[in-house]
Amino acid sequence: MSKSQKNYQNYFLLFGVAVLAVMLTQLDYAEAWRGITHAGYWFLAVIVLWVFLYIFNTCAWWLIIKASSRKRVSLFWLYKITVSGFALNYATPGGLMGGEAYRIMELAPKIGTENATSSVILYVMTHIFSHFWFWLLSVVLFVCCRTVDGATALFLLAVTGFCLLGIWFFVAGYRKGLAVRMMNILSHIPFLKKWACSFVERHREQLDRVDGQIAALHRQSPRTFIASVALELACRVCSALEIYFILLVVLPAPSYLDSILILAFTSLFANMLFFMPLQLGGREGGFLMSAAGLGLAASEGVFVALLVRLRELVWTALGLLLIKISK
Repeated sequence: MSKSQKNYQNYFLLFGVAVLAVMLTQLDYAEAWRGITHAGYWFLAVIVLWVFLYIFNTCAWWLIIKASSRKRVSLFWLYKITVSGFALNYATPGGLMGGEAYRIMELAPKIGTENATSSVILYVMTHIFSHFWFWLLSVVLFVCCRTVDGATALFLLAVTGFCLLGIWFFVAGYRKGLAVRMMNILSHIPFLKKWACSFVERHREQLDRVDGQIAALHRQSPRTFIASVALELACRVCSALEIYFILLVVLPAPSYLDSILILAFTSLFANMLFFMPLQLGGREGGFLMSAAGLGLAASEGVFVALLVRLRELVWTALGLLLIKISK
């Protein structure tokens, strides 16, 4: 590993640790301890569950890399980078400002900067694309299994329209590339406009090549595209087990369907507040609204939100630690 790469690693690590320390100061330790003791071994089950969920994410990214580069990357090493990347995303305001830059930095020496950039962008697109499908699937499940009144119908129509718009945007991005398009969007945002315009002018050729690689991979490897989206969607569905495990502590017979719906509408609400580190406040509010909408007590929604937040802090700390572990 080069000296500059080690320096970048240290910058990412120090930034993540600093943000994590700030988050820990906002935690009510007495309430957190009561939640952990009340959950017992189910909290441990929630922590262990994510060992397997990150395998879905890693395999989806690995398939994309395999299809876009002749050079091989170790799946175990990629798992480490995946966990660390998500940890930085949790800790970074704006999400993609930390974890994806770190992934490109780590992957570039192995497959080249442009291949690393295109594979990371394509994986991020796939990750977000699967969210839109998951939210749309949840709307269908809600309509099929729940009573829908007028206000709920309007909300579900709005969510459906939002998801279809997002799916259309990413399908277009897969066909033509997304790097230049995203930079053009940033060039219309105050405070980022000057930087984005300057970046596009200086790196137009590289951005065009990255977009060309993204479009080419989508055309040449449709099976890879479908498999990676399927893995990410499966990860969304399986991650509802986390909420199901926690509900087992407070309810005699929780529904896995309810767990999926709580996760879907909580993640939808929380992602609207993507600019906040660890989506502080947004995720908790989403749990409360989702639980109330499904007829659960507010205390149960608070309990679920607390344990999910603690799990995120544990895995954020583990991911930051993995940054400095070479093997």
